[in-house]
Amino acid sequence: MIEEFVRWAAVAWAVFLGAHLVLNGRWWAWLLPSLLPPPLLVVVPCVLAGAAWATGDPVAAVLSGAALVLGARQSGLHPSAPLRKPHGTPGDTAVRLVSWNTQHWCQTKEADPFYAFLRELDADVYLLQEYHNDVFDGTYRLIDDEARLRAEFPGHEVVIARGLVTLSRLPVAATVETAARRVLRVDLRLPGGPDRVLSTFNVHIPVQLRLISPLRAEFYRNVRERAGDREREYAGLRRDVADCPNPAVIAGDFNTTPAVGDVRHIAALGVDAVPLTGRFYPVSWQARAGMRWWRLDWVLSTAGARVHGYRFRDPRGLSDHCVQEVSVSLADPDAPAPSPTRHDREAPHDALPLSGKHRPEGQ
Repeated sequence: MIEEFVRWAAVAWAVFLGAHLVLNGRWWAWLLPSLLPPPLLVVVPCVLAGAAWATGDPVAAVLSGAALVLGARQSGLHPSAPLRKPHGTPGDTAVRLVSWNTQHWCQTKEADPFYAFLRELDADVYLLQEYHNDVFDGTYRLIDDEARLRAEFPGHEVVIARGLVTLSRLPVAATVETAARRVLRVDLRLPGGPDRVLSTFNVHIPVQLRLISPLRAEFYRNVRERAGDREREYAGLRRDVADCPNPAVIAGDFNTTPAVGDVRHIAALGVDAVPLTGRFYPVSWQARAGMRWWRLDWVLSTAGARVHGYRFRDPRGLSDHCVQEVSVSLADPDAPAPSPTRHDREAPHDALPLSGKHRPEGQ
């Protein structure tokens, strides 16, 4: 009886994984199953393999072993990260950059602790998302807290657009329009000469779903609309990064885990800095207290930008997202370039600034 149960469980998981590998990123409805905590793609086949060994079932053992191998790449696990050495020495010209989804700014929290926490981060560059308030109907409302931002950060230049904020101690060389409508590109001038420019892409990809009953048809219409919206955002962002002539850092809330099919778009943007965290399983978002099981936030770099350190910082209850903190410098022009990242060219689309109230929820 137990052997039969283990075999059918292994078959069921193999069928699920096969559907996941085929449909993930190709069918809008698979956005929902792909929201599972990514380590389950390793944990479940490991448990099944142990049960198959205990019951002596070779069929279940083969199925669970194959599922483990095929699912491991989407698990978000980094077995070698704890052994990874730091990527060079930051040096005096390195820039401390933080990226943080603020969870609707000060809508549900007191402003004074919020701003005190931001100042405590003491970053040269801040890339902040969700500079807006949630309307709880699938839309949000932009806010105006610019006066306080400038008062709290008198040594930083302030750029605000599209529900995103970039603060910089470094001089702003330019703000550049992007094809992606939920991205803010700001080019910064680093010390050492007029040609030392770092482009920053402050990113917030729309979330996959709206928290309404899955028994309503509206729930699935909304998921389908957001899947199309996410695809357009990623296409625009890939074009924006490909067209950028400067070394760049692309950071923010991508609302994408390693198990979501859209991760292929992230891989096309640049080099993922996450191994530098030294964590076996790096996570940045929690559905509720004690459930920080997902990584939705990413930091990527392109040729010429060197990320020396990367860590997630506790938001102290001010947001459901951790703060991403990195040290970045520009590579020596004479140093060999890393392996190039291929960018697929995409046709541009509407790049007008976003209106004060629009879809989707959470940006």
